[in-house]
Amino acid sequence: MNKSRVLVTGANGFVGRALTEKLLASDSFLPVGAVRDPASGPLQAERIFYELENGLSVEALRDVDTIVHAAARVHVMKVSQSDDLTAFRKANVEGTLKLAHSAAQAGVRRFIFISSVKVNGEQTLPGKPYLATDTPAPVDAYGISKSEAETALRDLAAETGLEIVIIRPPLVYGPGVKANFQKLLGWVHSRLPLPFGSITNRRSLVALENLVDLILHCISHPAAPGNIFLVSDGTDFSTTQLFQGVARALDVRSSLIPVPQRLLAAGLIVLGRRALATRLCGSLQVDIKRTCELLGWAPPVGSQQALDRVAKDYLETKKK
Repeated sequence: MNKSRVLVTGANGFVGRALTEKLLASDSFLPVGAVRDPASGPLQAERIFYELENGLSVEALRDVDTIVHAAARVHVMKVSQSDDLTAFRKANVEGTLKLAHSAAQAGVRRFIFISSVKVNGEQTLPGKPYLATDTPAPVDAYGISKSEAETALRDLAAETGLEIVIIRPPLVYGPGVKANFQKLLGWVHSRLPLPFGSITNRRSLVALENLVDLILHCISHPAAPGNIFLVSDGTDFSTTQLFQGVARALDVRSSLIPVPQRLLAAGLIVLGRRALATRLCGSLQVDIKRTCELLGWAPPVGSQQALDRVAKDYLETKKK
């Protein structure tokens, strides 16, 4: 049986690597990793050189059936906001469109764009989760660039017939996770008292395994093209519940001090940490009902099971 060739951009990244490994284990797909350094990393798939801003040639995509565009500029530059937005647009909008135009010319069937819940916004009201049909309201340069890329891709689909699928994940966590979630693991593992014992917000997260499973569904499902999909584990946490779940996964006692949520948020804002206050005390929920109904999909991994896997990887890494 001929395997369907799936090109994954950012195949050495957190999401791209997990997806590529899953595709390698499949009997139906042949992954091709598009990466900046084809010689780096342990990835066993075929690899080609790829720079985010420059796209790929038509010839490089001739035998590709599906592209999963997981590569993106995500880091904020320490420059002015306008220069920052320009840099994000060059990579996440212009670079994405170059790749998609080549895909359409090469006869690629489907283009799956890994976007971000930041296209919806930064914070939800109680009981008002984001919907895929909501009017985009991005706040930062990254979210704006992802929103503009989505619009341009839908326009290209109308012109060329390229099947566009858009997935907007919230925070993704899993074995090997870095940045803020890695800090959270370290805070809990330290067993130091933390002032997060009375936070009643609600936040949606998505385990890496669940996001990868949804992407796999979108590669072949006939209902996927032309749609925007929100994704999560299907269970939302308060910050307090998340810290408690991580403590259980690490098998340590949760040491959370019940500081009133408003007092904690106000203190962080006074200290110039408004963004941290939003992440810790604000809500950001997504409604995945439409995703599940259209694709006949459900998250295969429960939240606590996913946290257990993250904790196991974290502890094993610390031993090395």
